[in-house]
Amino acid sequence: MTDVLDQQAFRYSNDEQPSLLCEEVTLSDLAREFGTPLYVYSKRQIVQNFHSFDETLKSSGKEHYVSYALKANSNIELLKILAEEGAGADVVSAGELLVALAAGFTPEKITFDGTGKTDAEIELALKANIHAFNVESLEELSVINGIAEKFGLRAKVSIRVNPDVDAKSHPYISTGLKENKFGIDMENAREAFIYASKQPALEVVGIHVHIGSQITSLDPFIKAARSTVKFVNSLRVKSGIILEHLNFGGGQGIHYRNVVRHPLLPKDELGEEGEYVPSLSEFVGAVLPILDQTGLKIIFEPGRAIVANACALLATVLYTKANSKKKFVIADTGMTELIRPCLYEAYHQVAPLELTAGATQKVDIVGPICETSDFLAQSREMPTLKRGDSIAILCAGAYGYTLASNYNLRPRAAEILVDGAEYRLIRERERVEDVAGVARIENAGLHALVS
Repeated sequence: MTDVLDQQAFRYSNDEQPSLLCEEVTLSDLAREFGTPLYVYSKRQIVQNFHSFDETLKSSGKEHYVSYALKANSNIELLKILAEEGAGADVVSAGELLVALAAGFTPEKITFDGTGKTDAEIELALKANIHAFNVESLEELSVINGIAEKFGLRAKVSIRVNPDVDAKSHPYISTGLKENKFGIDMENAREAFIYASKQPALEVVGIHVHIGSQITSLDPFIKAARSTVKFVNSLRVKSGIILEHLNFGGGQGIHYRNVVRHPLLPKDELGEEGEYVPSLSEFVGAVLPILDQTGLKIIFEPGRAIVANACALLATVLYTKANSKKKFVIADTGMTELIRPCLYEAYHQVAPLELTAGATQKVDIVGPICETSDFLAQSREMPTLKRGDSIAILCAGAYGYTLASNYNLRPRAAEILVDGAEYRLIRERERVEDVAGVARIENAGLHALVS
């Protein structure tokens, strides 16, 4: 069985002048046809990633399902693929709920996360008859109960418990510590379950735990699993509350280094293998036997692990320059298309679309945005790049487009889906005049320049 962390969609051709491919499509052809910035997705990789996760869990013989976290990437065409494969959906807003339903996810497999659900969102989810609300506070339980009573409905709730476990990832994406805003402290959670079980319009169906994102160690997962199992069993014995499911969230890390390899590419500074990331089989082997001690249905909510390595963000070099300290490659793509390097100091491999033999140089690859933090890579050893060359920023499928912005009044990029040797546009590039709020541009020549 292929592991979810394996990368097969993007590779170089075997030509004398190798070209970077997505499945059977040459990425430089897509850059010429659609322009850059451009997100390019592999359908094959998305399906493979989901199947690897789903089949690994099925092999355990236990009841479970995989609920894809839409916050990672919510393009409806990608969601349709996952819905057809039988995935569930984890949503955090009315917009995500509506697009999940439109994509074909069944309400019985939709959970609603988030610390700040509005009354309107709660009402919408109740009327859609979703599987469960993942509830973050006592006050939220009260609000959901009141809204459900108002409409004569019964809300299924799963209470999110904060196990105070350090995910050992970036502090901005750690969610399981007491200082984080998420969930209810383990010592106060019993009170929340008892309170919820007494409300006339609530049905307590589960417990939810999610400790963070891009976790590259098994230890935090194991600690969270053990404390959650202990709590669930204690809740059953001491309070008589019997749950239906245990939602263990997501957070599984992926490889961002050495995603594509070729002798003409400089070696990664961490070596051939790069950073250690537990395989899916290691993750499942470590946590599932622990979670199964509860006897509950297990739900996992991967997002990044399903879509991240299924996308490359294409960019074009606008300029190169150097000063006494650094060399810069200035691309037409930056923090407005991929904010992760700026926000988390996250590493993404950057690879030329066309490879030629020659010298390499250490450069900062930066974008066009008027911020010093607008970079894609820093002090990165790269093949020599010049104006007009095209590059790919790998593993941009998670928190790429969904965190994109119109800062500096830049139109958001187009998205392409590749399926074997075929490809199609799944989101058009925004128009400059629409982003700028200009109804029309009087000068026809200027219109042609910006369209």
